[in-house]
Amino acid sequence: GQALSGQIDRIVVTPGRVLIVDDERMRQPPATPDSAATPYLRQLATYRAALRLIYPDRPVECALLWTAAPRLMPIDAVLLDRHAPSQGADREPP
Repeated sequence: GQALSGQIDRIVVTPGRVLIVDDERMRQPPATPDSAATPYLRQLATYRAALRLIYPDRPVECALLWTAAPRLMPIDAVLLDRHAPSQGADREPP
């Protein structure tokens, strides 16, 4: 029931899982996933929600790739759950 417009930077689809990787170009990446900026987490959570509909038989995992470091930061499902799109109209789009 919601429109989604976006571009996933990297996606890996295997028989066992789907991995979404979003490239970020900040000079100083955060020390932990919890300290990543909310818009990044909302964006990944929204992509994950959409891909769960497309691939209901596989887990969908997410990571941020901080290109300045370079550093791949997996984002825990619990953290993404806190930023998942709501079903109501009370939230702004990511």
